[in-house]
Amino acid sequence: MSTIAAVLILAGAVLAFAGSLGLVRLGSFYERVHAPTLGATLGTGLVVTGSMLHFSAAAGAVLLHELLIGAFMVVSTPVTYMLLVRAAMWRDDLRGRDPGPGPED
Repeated sequence: MSTIAAVLILAGAVLAFAGSLGLVRLGSFYERVHAPTLGATLGTGLVVTGSMLHFSAAAGAVLLHELLIGAFMVVSTPVTYMLLVRAAMWRDDLRGRDPGPGPED
């Protein structure tokens, strides 16, 4: 059980790292916002699942209170993403810029 939990936690950490790497590597704001959002959502889900498995096995009972963390992340991360993108689109519209790909493309 601990091995499965460790693999899930490690996979979640790798996904979160990949999202962070996408934040650094991608060109425009709209591209940079996308990668961490996906990494944070799925990465958090895997870490929470691994944590639930580990602590449930250690306590000898099913512990589900970490589902609140997962539910909060699943709801808040995409909402925050949409608010950031809409604010950036509004800003670009005010400045008369096209909210398309960055200058590198």
